[in-house]
This record gives sequence, C-alpha cells and structure tokens, in this order.
Amino acid sequence: MNTDKLELNQYVQSLCAELQDAYRIDSHYYAGDAVKRGLRNADGTGVVAGVTQIGSVQGYYMRDMEKVPIPGELYYRGISATELAENHSKSGTFGYEEVSYLLLFGHLPTAEQLARFNKILTGARSLPDNFFEDMILKAPSRNIMNKLERSVLVLYSYDERPDDTSLENVMRQSIELIGCLPSIVADAYAVKRHAFDHKSLYIHNPDEKLSVAENFLRMVRPNKSYTDEEAKLLDLLLMLHAEHGGGNNSTFSCRLLTSTGTDTYSAIAAAVGSLKGPLHGGANAKVMEMLAFIKEEIPEPDDGKMRAYLSRLLDGTAGDRSGKIYGMGHAVYTISDPRAAAIRKYARSLAAEKGYLRELELLESVERVGAPLLMERLHRTLPICANVDLYSGLVYKMLGVPEELFTPLFAIARISGWCAHRLEELLTGGRIMRPAYRAAMSYRDYVPMEDR
Repeated sequence: MNTDKLELNQYVQSLCAELQDAYRIDSHYYAGDAVKRGLRNADGTGVVAGVTQIGSVQGYYMRDMEKVPIPGELYYRGISATELAENHSKSGTFGYEEVSYLLLFGHLPTAEQLARFNKILTGARSLPDNFFEDMILKAPSRNIMNKLERSVLVLYSYDERPDDTSLENVMRQSIELIGCLPSIVADAYAVKRHAFDHKSLYIHNPDEKLSVAENFLRMVRPNKSYTDEEAKLLDLLLMLHAEHGGGNNSTFSCRLLTSTGTDTYSAIAAAVGSLKGPLHGGANAKVMEMLAFIKEEIPEPDDGKMRAYLSRLLDGTAGDRSGKIYGMGHAVYTISDPRAAAIRKYARSLAAEKGYLRELELLESVERVGAPLLMERLHRTLPICANVDLYSGLVYKMLGVPEELFTPLFAIARISGWCAHRLEELLTGGRIMRPAYRAAMSYRDYVPMEDR
C-alpha cells in the first residue's frame, strides 16, 4: 500500500466514531405508514410502482385485506414458466431461446420465427473487434460480475448509435446483449483463471450450431466437452431465471435508469450491479457456503439434528453468524417457489449420477425443517417456502460450474427479462421515477470557523 493510501485509511479510521453519529437515524422516523422501508408496505407487499405485461409472480391472493397463500406460479407473458420448461423437457429441446423471443416480442414464435431469431442471436455472440484484447485480456478482474458490468458499459463505445432510444435500435441492442453476454462471461472467467489462479488460458469461440446452454459449457470448459443432460439442466436454469416481474431489485434498477432516458448500456449495467449484491443474485453462493458448514456437523440427513443446527444458525452462533438460513423465504411466494420445485425435480437424476445425492437430501432437509422453524421464530402464520437459491447453487456445482460463475449465469439468463422491461418502460413509462425521502435532521445556523 502506498503512503497516500495508508494516510487515507488512517484518516478515515480516526473519524469512524463521528461517522456513526452522522449517519444514525432514530427509529421513530420510520413509525407508521409514511415511510415504506425497502419499498415495502407494512404487510410485506411491494409498493406498486408500475404496470407490466412481461412477467407475473404469484404466491398469494388478497381476501378481506389479508394474504391467502397459494402454490407459487411464475408467468412469462401470461404463459406458465414451469409449463414452458416441462414441454421442452418432454420434447428434449432447448428452451431458453424461445423464452427470450417470448419475453422480447410478446408471443411464442413459430418454428420459422424461432429459426430466424436463433440465426440472428448466433451472429450477435461474437464480441466487437479488439474488445477481448482491450477490455478483458488487458484488464482482468477477480470478480466476474464486476468485469461484466464494466464490459456492458464499454460496449457503448463500440455502438454507432448508443443513445438512440427508438424501438428498433433498443431491440437491436437487446438482441446483441443477449447474444454476447455468455461470451463476455466465459472469456472473463478464462482470463481471471489465468491472471489470478495461474491456470492455462483457454479461449473457445462460440459454435453457431449450439444453444446458449451448450455454448456456455463448451466455452468455460478447457476440453469443451459436456453431456446432453448437463446442457439441458443448465438450459432449465436459464429458462427459470429469465424473468421475475418488474419489482425485483435488478429489473427495477433497469427500469429506474430507463425512466431517465439514458442509454441501454447504462441501464443494463445498473441491473448487473444490482444482481451482484449478495442479497439478490449472490444468494445461491451463500447457500453453498451454508451447506459446507452443515456437512461438517451433520454427515447424513437427520431432521432432528438439522433443526438443532438451523436453530443455531438463526441464533447467530453457527455458520457465517449472520442469523440467516439462506435459500429460505421469499417476498412473494408462500406455499412454494415454482422454480425451486422444478429444479429439485430435474436435479435428482444428475445428483445420483454425479455423487451429490447426500448434498441434495441435506438441502431437502433444510427445506423440510427450516420452513416451520422460521414460521415459529418469526411468529408467522403465512407459510414460508424454499426459494430458487436453495437448489440452484448445488445444480451449478453438479455441472462443474465454479462458484464465481453462479451469479454471472443468473445475469446471462435475466438479460432477456431486463431488456424486455427496458423496452416496456421506454414505450409505456413516460415519467422519470423519483421516490421521496423523509428528512430527519435538526436545523441549525452556520457557525463561523473562528467560533467552532
């Protein structure tokens, strides 16, 4: 650390006590319904900030001003996301590209339309000339999400019409982003391994004949090999992560910036930055960390031992001492998260094949025991369910995907939803978003320097 950095750190540390007072807000300012902390109503529902036709997340309905729990449902343009996944599973086809088309254009494609879309998407997978050398190879990052966010912003400089917010131009930009994000992530990971992990550098170009899921596995693996079952399971995850309504933090971030009239790259980079947060896209990695702690204490699934251990987690005396059971609970879903149920269903055969049945069964025990324990601790009458993060991290691990790629894969999937919401906000929003903050300060006069 150079002298200037050392002096800066010492200066900041010396002021920390004062900073605590400068940023403390008394809890009484949040009393009542005037302030919606986390943009949530008192009953936990989100503050309604807009209207969307793109996605719908359903976990309860309201009766006499109270929530009534129902099995969770996720809809893309009015079509069940799990039904989409099940149909592709039955037919043995890849579905993420169809989901992207559905989200962007509002309807399911014909065979001819999907073939045309796939051809255009394939052409968008290649990065601009010199982008890999100048942006990725020469400026590696230990964090792939950081590199992805920076790369999206830099794509602005390679676009001849970056600020054009017409429907045609933003749709063109959207398709290009959906196409090239997997390439950016795969290349950034390869360079990270080389620069920081001292591994050999393997760069594999995308294959125009392959799906997004197949190409990603091919690009991140040194030997480019994968099985059809692995690719189909990754495709399932991409389909189920592609969209989750307008209120999730990253999608709302995209719409928030879009409302200002800014460019596509700024809006999507903001969404990537939001997803990077451990309370949003990084939660599945925290589940895997929690699972490692559990395996040390509970070698084999045992609900009695699991309850005792999860109680210690909630007490903040075990695991990462956060007091949280990662992968449990959701802002909307009550009885079930349809994504978690679908992943658990399709993951079992791969878990048996790869030797991860014990891990899967331990997570199932977390779900079985954790839900009633959380309800008891929180004095809740509404059901609490496992969310998608409880199982997605384990599936990525079974696929041989390293932990630093868990959240980037989430971004690769969600880019379709983000772009659809950006288009919808541009076409239907019409007003810059500007929530209010209540001022909590005492008013005072300026004191001249000599009197302080």
